[in-house]
Amino acid sequence: MSLSHFSNSLLDTHKLEQLKLPRVAIVHTEWNDKIVRELKNGCESVLHRFTGEILDNLAVPGCFELPFACRLLWEHYSKRDVKPEAIVAFGAVIRGGTPHFEYVCKAVTEGILQLNMSLPVPVIFGVLTLDNEEQAWERLGGISGHKGEEAAITALKMIHISRSLTQGA
Repeated sequence: MSLSHFSNSLLDTHKLEQLKLPRVAIVHTEWNDKIVRELKNGCESVLHRFTGEILDNLAVPGCFELPFACRLLWEHYSKRDVKPEAIVAFGAVIRGGTPHFEYVCKAVTEGILQLNMSLPVPVIFGVLTLDNEEQAWERLGGISGHKGEEAAITALKMIHISRSLTQGA
């Protein structure tokens, strides 16, 4: 089990205090909506604390659709002056009694990896892969931290890195 409280540098946000108006888009699933809603709430809370702007909040049916929707969202904004500097993808897959869990988890993981290799902005993997619903709540403010907040911090850190490398800031 990955415990964020053992990764102090992950949660260290002091370098982000000077980050000006980061722009983020969120793509999330309708499936497992209670869990995903809490992921989004944590993410939005952190983004607002750092004066982040959420350009879009796009819902898709399930995790399998996340990579396609992230790419489509980027294409929608790519010709505009104001575009997201990071995309956060949220979903939750809970293991059932069939191999479906493995297929969906592998597809969404590889899909988001491919987006990170091809899009000019980072796509943050905010998909919980769980054996049961109890594990979700452990990752939404319980013993394993809050994965929605951590996804926002990751997006902000990647925006900071991107700006530093491209603008020399």
